[in-house]
Amino acid sequence: MMKYKVYVKLGAILSIALLVSFIAPGRKIRVYLIGDSTISIKEKKGYPENGWGMPFVNFFDEGVIVDNRAQNGRSTKSFINEKRWQSVADSLQKGDYVLIQFGHNDEVETKKAYTTPEAFKANLLRFVTETRRKKAHPVLITPVSRRSFDATGKALETHPVYSGLLREVAAAQKVPLIDLDRKSIELYQKLGEEGSKLLFNHLQPGDHPNYPEGKVDNTHFNELGAREIAQLVLKEIKVLKLDLAKHIVKPFVKK
Repeated sequence: MMKYKVYVKLGAILSIALLVSFIAPGRKIRVYLIGDSTISIKEKKGYPENGWGMPFVNFFDEGVIVDNRAQNGRSTKSFINEKRWQSVADSLQKGDYVLIQFGHNDEVETKKAYTTPEAFKANLLRFVTETRRKKAHPVLITPVSRRSFDATGKALETHPVYSGLLREVAAAQKVPLIDLDRKSIELYQKLGEEGSKLLFNHLQPGDHPNYPEGKVDNTHFNELGAREIAQLVLKEIKVLKLDLAKHIVKPFVKK
């Protein structure tokens, strides 16, 4: 009788353990996005401007949480000085990802956020090293290109120096690289000088209450543009064969 009671108790404990393991899902992968206004979440007063990180969250299954920490106007220097990077580094856990795209503000010498080429590379190295220290995965991304065409209709490179620095760090540290600068230029070229305007905040007076006088912006995207750029990033995640690619919702990603 005593043995029977013991078996019953053991059976009950095992059943509870199995139930708990069935109910409690495994830890979700957290994907941190760090960068500038081309990625960041916009306030309503900025609409229809969208950062590509906004639609990016919608392309993953329930095993992934996208945590967009990008902020308007930030460079690697200001992102570190404002302790924004430290907050990400402190939160990282094994298996997480950090997608790192800077350059737009680092390269502008007239901005307070300006970062010298040497400091830019050092900051990128810090992001990579501290991410790996937590057994998480860094992914470097060249800054998405601004929209610019020459007189012949050729889409021009707009970040030659700082994109090159990112490529150097990626190669030296053997970090996966998404060359979004080049991929976005290819997209603009495909759409042409006029067609590519559809991706950006190009508004006529009266088109939107946030911009009553209109807007011509060849750096920041509208909703369509943000979605197209997000899909370029997602496609490259698949090309790189990152484990994260297994969580991309396939029907919504272009081949």
